[in-house]
Amino acid sequence: MGRHVVCNVKELPDGSSKIVSLENRSIGVFHVKSRFYALKNSCPHQGAPLCVGTVTGMTLPSLPGEYLYGKEGEIVRCPWHGWEFDILTGKSIYDPRKCLVKTYDVAVETEEEVKAVETYTVKVEEEKVVVYI
Repeated sequence: MGRHVVCNVKELPDGSSKIVSLENRSIGVFHVKSRFYALKNSCPHQGAPLCVGTVTGMTLPSLPGEYLYGKEGEIVRCPWHGWEFDILTGKSIYDPRKCLVKTYDVAVETEEEVKAVETYTVKVEEEKVVVYI
């Protein structure tokens, strides 16, 4: 997959998401607790647009009679049937070893002040100048 600039960091505030189309793939980009994550926008259950689902947290393992809530803003719930996935890993909540959503690498890059000039290889072949692109 190639490199694609999606937006400026300030255009996607913490806790928000954006759906983009990159190389004919629908991808959800999420800003979670000052980090960025990207998931394929398709639920593995029946192909629903997963990334338009509710972003929430979940109950955590705890002792009997205790109810711990955590991972706020890290879980996306499929809008069709409620399947839940961890935005940070792409793994499903109910079966993290077998059911997952494709994740993509995301980086925050700063734009350099000096723009590189695109150059091409030039050769002389039997008195002809040839440019290779």
